[in-house]
Amino acid sequence: MTITSAQTDSVQERRFGHFLISTDRALLDVHAIYGFLTKCYWAKGIPEEIVARSLKNSICFGMYKGGQQVGFARVVSDYATFAYIGDVFVLEEYRGRGLGKMLMQCIMEHPSLHGLRRWSLVTRDAHGLYEQFGFTALKSPERWMEKHNPNVYVGQVK
Repeated sequence: MTITSAQTDSVQERRFGHFLISTDRALLDVHAIYGFLTKCYWAKGIPEEIVARSLKNSICFGMYKGGQQVGFARVVSDYATFAYIGDVFVLEEYRGRGLGKMLMQCIMEHPSLHGLRRWSLVTRDAHGLYEQFGFTALKSPERWMEKHNPNVYVGQVK
């Protein structure tokens, strides 16, 4: 058996009115993504170099209006059995328009992510959004373990 990389290089794009969701890395505004993440509860203080590395090693879904980055999400996956969704956001001035739902729809329909056995994500306040796509609380939380270092970025921002 020959093992090759998953076919994730092809760009996927969808338009929703004035909004574009694209997996084209060339469109990503790394500074805008970093600017949002460094202030949010899950990545507060994250260094820009770490953000750039996370983008390089994920399928990135950028959301744009007139070329401006207004939303983002990324997926980490083995493209066979598992995917983790992280860093999902829509800028505050664009919330309440269903854009988070559109972003999730594009993620769930991405051809390289079909047929996965397990999806995972962590959220403090967007349960209603993710429930629309079949996410539930852990069925067997006693089986899950984590290693979490909430202060890993303290003192790293330059």
